Amino acid sequence: MPTTPDMTTASDPGLLDALQHQVAVFARRAEQTRLGGVGQVRNSMDRAAYLLLNRLDKEGPMGVKALAASMGIDSSTVTRQVAPLVDTGLVKRTSHPEDGRAVVLQLSPRGEARLNEVRSSRRDLMAELTEDWAAEERESFCTLLTRFNSALSARQMAQAPPEAPAS
Repeated sequence: MPTTPDMTTASDPGLLDALQHQVAVFARRAEQTRLGGVGQVRNSMDRAAYLLLNRLDKEGPMGVKALAASMGIDSSTVTRQVAPLVDTGLVKRTSHPEDGRAVVLQLSPRGEARLNEVRSSRRDLMAELTEDWAAEERESFCTLLTRFNSALSARQMAQAPPEAPAS
């Protein structure tokens, strides 16, 4: 019987134990440092803020429900996480042009500048941490980490209960 990659992996509990341990260590270290970057910008933006600002930058202005769906989280979480970003002027909250009751969230010029500053600092940190890696190793690590995150996201989406409709 031919072995598939899934069967090979499933038959090696030691490798799976090592993998889960390394993922746990990574999660702890990433949270401790927030992978915040280097210099004065280090640790200056929490993960939720970074991910929200990054999504608005990549996808443009959108409503709370659309932002929540694109991030795989619920609307109440987005509303709670975006409030301090609005308060600090990093995100602008406006009324939807076609439905004044709906809210549109948009990265402000200040938010864009801050996001670029944090990205640059984090990029410097990634360069520092992988400075002795070959370009192919960086690319492979990024590809595998992206694949791993995509699998986690797909699993989470498959297990998430549907969001209750707004009344």
